[in-house]
Amino acid sequence: MSDKQLTLDDLLAQAATEPAHRPAFFRALLGATVWVPGRQDGDDPHSLELEHWERDNGSDVIPFFSSQQALAQAASGEQSWVMMPATTLFDITAGETLFLNARLPVGKEFTPSEIRHLLGNTGDPLSQQSVMEGQSELLLSEVTEPPAALVDSLTVLFTSLKTVKRAWLSRVKAPQDSEANLLIGLEIAGDAEAVIQATGSVATDVLPGDAPVDICEIVEGEPGISHFMQAHLTPFYERRWGSFLRDYKTGRIL
Repeated sequence: MSDKQLTLDDLLAQAATEPAHRPAFFRALLGATVWVPGRQDGDDPHSLELEHWERDNGSDVIPFFSSQQALAQAASGEQSWVMMPATTLFDITAGETLFLNARLPVGKEFTPSEIRHLLGNTGDPLSQQSVMEGQSELLLSEVTEPPAALVDSLTVLFTSLKTVKRAWLSRVKAPQDSEANLLIGLEIAGDAEAVIQATGSVATDVLPGDAPVDICEIVEGEPGISHFMQAHLTPFYERRWGSFLRDYKTGRIL
């Protein structure tokens, strides 16, 4: 079935569990018309008012929906709405956090930086971004072909340790560096130091040559590297399924 035959909801559901489908989803979204809770008087752009919906954690987002049916399913009672191209919505809400299909089983949060990146790359699956980590700017990018031997060995290690919830692989490069290093991100329940040391030992033994490997702890809710890996990359190891979806109520990665 081609992209054109799939609905935006179909593509979103596929992208939620398989990164290979995400480029098609982002391309379709940029060409889609969406439904946004709010109101507008006629064609007067100055009268446009879009609603913010609050999550249980106190943060709010501008919700938008893939169809009028999806909006009706998520809304409680009568709901006014405005229909517009997704790109128009992204343009007029610059700096805001948006949520596609909020309150529904399958949805996707879009942060301001994600939207800027998406618009600037016309459908790029958000697999590369510049982030600030402390006072340093880093360029993070997806590892398209993870080293199989490393993934296999680390999976055995993490299964035995029991404290690693999820693990990611990325490339990391400072602006002044010519080459990117491999970066292993670990979400750990409990003491992190021993896990990081064991991970470094395995990586050094498995990878050929003397290429440096960086290891960092991924913390839920933190910006920078933690946000990039959790929001944009699929973990190569996890005790729970999923990295693409966010729970609407809490903003937690499911």
